[in-house]
Amino acid sequence: MHDKQRDALLKSRLMAVYGVWQRDGEVRHLVAHWLQDLTPLLGRLATESRDSR
Repeated sequence: MHDKQRDALLKSRLMAVYGVWQRDGEVRHLVAHWLQDLTPLLGRLATESRDSR
């Protein structure tokens, strides 16, 4: 694993995973080809309170 990918895997609080879905009956796997650390975007996400009543 490349060091950049390792950092994304171990340090990200928000991550994009690019890869291929595989299916074998009811079992599904995501085979990751590339990881992207999206943690810097967390400060820009809109947060709203939802009233679940």
